[in-house]
Amino acid sequence: MLGIGGSLREGSQSERALQIALAGAAEVGVRVRMLSGPELVLPFYDAGEPGRDERASTLVEAVRQADGLIVVSPGYHGALSGLVKNALDYVEDLRDDRRPYLHGRAVGLAAVAYGWQAAVTTLEQLRTITHALRGWATPLGGSINSAETKFDEGGGASDEKSVRTLRLIGRQVAEFAVTHAA
Repeated sequence: MLGIGGSLREGSQSERALQIALAGAAEVGVRVRMLSGPELVLPFYDAGEPGRDERASTLVEAVRQADGLIVVSPGYHGALSGLVKNALDYVEDLRDDRRPYLHGRAVGLAAVAYGWQAAVTTLEQLRTITHALRGWATPLGGSINSAETKFDEGGGASDEKSVRTLRLIGRQVAEFAVTHAA
């Protein structure tokens, strides 16, 4: 299980939300890996440039190997972050794989933004991108308003419902991956 997201700020609210969702996936017994913040600082995706730097190659290979993904983006100005969008653009490198793009994989999605409008529109954009990449968006997605909910370093939050939602998203991805593999 691969988690992608967060922001450049270590310990950001979106990174902490991603950690909670990955913990939910781990509860099902799958191995989890997270790529966030500085690991996602990649050159702008260029389909015409076949060469990839080390970080981009690591990301593409991690997506290739993943049986499910969890993507959490901060909402900036009503949209997903450029950091997360650029990382998702690199999935194009899987177009000719045996499992092209995100084919046959569940993708859990959440957006964390300071306000409901940005959280909801960011989640919708993540769903649209997931569908375009042939992924199966989980039935439950998370829109979290960081003006109302604060995540802590211990894997919790001021709103227990947000924690339950994120853990359930992680479990849904893991359960789909385990069932689909069988």
